[in-house]
Amino acid sequence: MTTRTDEAARIAAPDEGVSLDELRLAARNHGMPLEALRLDVTPVGLHYLLTHYDIPFVDPVSWRLAVGGRVRTPLELDLPALRALPPVTMPVTLECAGNGRARLLPRPVSQPWLDEAVGTATWTGARLTDVLAAAGVADDAVDVVFTGHDHGTERGVEQDYRRALPVTDLADVLVAYEMNGLPLPPQHGAPVRLIVPGWYGMAHVKWLRDIEVVATPFEGFQNAVAYRDKTSPEDPGTPVTRIRPRALVVPPGFPDFMTRRRYVDAGTVTLTGRAWSGRAPLTTVSVSTDDGATWLPADLGPSPGPHAWRLWTATWEATPGTYTLSARAADEVGPQPTEQPWNTQGMANNMTQRVPVVVR
Repeated sequence: MTTRTDEAARIAAPDEGVSLDELRLAARNHGMPLEALRLDVTPVGLHYLLTHYDIPFVDPVSWRLAVGGRVRTPLELDLPALRALPPVTMPVTLECAGNGRARLLPRPVSQPWLDEAVGTATWTGARLTDVLAAAGVADDAVDVVFTGHDHGTERGVEQDYRRALPVTDLADVLVAYEMNGLPLPPQHGAPVRLIVPGWYGMAHVKWLRDIEVVATPFEGFQNAVAYRDKTSPEDPGTPVTRIRPRALVVPPGFPDFMTRRRYVDAGTVTLTGRAWSGRAPLTTVSVSTDDGATWLPADLGPSPGPHAWRLWTATWEATPGTYTLSARAADEVGPQPTEQPWNTQGMANNMTQRVPVVVR
C-alpha cells in the first residue's frame, strides 16, 4: 500500500468537535489518572497506554528475537537466553509524544490526549548494548531498527510498527521483559519490549521481534513520516526525539463529575505534583494560582532514578474565589512554555497545564 494524500494528517475545522474515530482511539487507549502523580511508581493498570494497531498475543515460549543486519554474528534469542544476560532494573518515565494534542488550537486529528499520557514504571531487562555486543556491530553501522509484532495501516501505508535509533544514542536502552517486578502484560508489549529512557513513547517499541543494524539512516514511516515537528504539510519537519520538560499538578480537593473543576476549602493547601524532562536535567519548578500571571518557586524533591520524574511541593494560602492552577518545569536547556508550541501532528505539546479551582 502507498500513502494517499487524502489520508495525510488532518487539522480539525474551528467548529469541529471530536469525531467518532477519535473517540474510538480514546476508548482503546487511556491516560493516567492525575491523582496517581502522588506515587513514585505508577501501578500497571494506571500507567498510560497507546496501542497503534491491535495487541498481538505472542507466546513467550515460542517467542524469538532475531538480531541481524550489519553484525558479525547474527543471533536468535529466546526468552531464557535474554534473561541470562545481566539484568538491569530502573524506573523510567514514559510520555506519549502526542500528550497535550487535544489542547492545541486548531486541533490535529488523532488520539485526543489532554495531559495524562504519562506514567513511571520500574522496568527490568537486558541492556541493548549487551545484546548488540554479543552480535558484534559492524564499524559502518548508522541506525538500529526495531520491529514489533503489531501490524496495521496508517495514512494508507500497511506496515509492521518499526522505529530506529542512532547507534550513537543507545545508552541505558533496555530490552525489557518485566514491568514493576512482573512479566510484561499483553498491552505493555509482552513478552519483550524496548525501553528508551528520555525519549517519547514512540521509540519504546512493544512486542519486539526483530533488531536490525543498518549502514544508512532508516527512512521507515514511523521515523520519516510520523513523529515529525512540522508547521505545514510541505514542511519536512524535524524528528520528535527526547521528552521536553513538563510539570503536572495533582488536582487538589474534589472534582465536579462532568467538568472536573476542583473544589477546595479555604486555608493552607499543600500543592504537589511531578516534573520530568528527557532532554536535560531539571533545574526548577514554579507554581501559579492566577493562570500564569505570577509564578512562585516550588520545592523540588528527589527522583526515584535518573530517568524518572521528580516530586515537587508548594504551599498555597487559599482564600475564597475562583483560580486556575499551573505548574511549570525548567531544565538546563530552558523552561516549559505557557503558550502552545503548535505543529501539524500535535507532537510534544508541553504547554503548561491549567486546573480550574473554586475555593469556598
